[in-house]
Amino acid sequence: MIAKLTGIIDEIGTDNIVLDVQGVGYLVFASSRTITAIGGVGDGATIYTEMQVSETDMRLMGFASGSERDWFRLLISVQGVGGKVALAILSALEPGEISRAIATGDKAMVARANGVGPKLALRIVNELKDKVGGIATDPIAGGGAIHAPSNNSADAVSALQNLGFKPAEASAAVAAADAEAGEGVTLDALVRLALKKAAK
Repeated sequence: MIAKLTGIIDEIGTDNIVLDVQGVGYLVFASSRTITAIGGVGDGATIYTEMQVSETDMRLMGFASGSERDWFRLLISVQGVGGKVALAILSALEPGEISRAIATGDKAMVARANGVGPKLALRIVNELKDKVGGIATDPIAGGGAIHAPSNNSADAVSALQNLGFKPAEASAAVAAADAEAGEGVTLDALVRLALKKAAK
């Protein structure tokens, strides 16, 4: 499994880039936000990746941050949301906006993404509400404040997956732990707290 790539941006398309890693060109599909954030042709870049394999296709999805990849994993856990739709949502909404939409049940905000109708938007909001409620608002601040995942969140999710948790379960547990712990939490402390959250 390819988790991360570091190389030189060789080409940029409307929904993908080609990243040259020591002479091997990887075609990586990404949201418009990621494509804008990583730089231009000739720039060095690091991309977090997720491999999607189906009966007819195999694609490498790329993200500018581990937290964006975590959201992608959560989105594709919803029935009817494939990689293309998940990237469309991540193109239309920032992670904080997705959190807010899910926390408030705002299906109209989710439906702003290309290919997402009202019924699918409602399903996304309903199915993810229990999984990601912890990252939508910061309970320490009394609600309302959008909490940004810590830098250790992607590593913590990976650690939980190595322990046998499913991607969506690991992401939700780390998100809840991250929201409770606040900024400056160490990776070790975040993993321990996430394991407690997952056990509940």
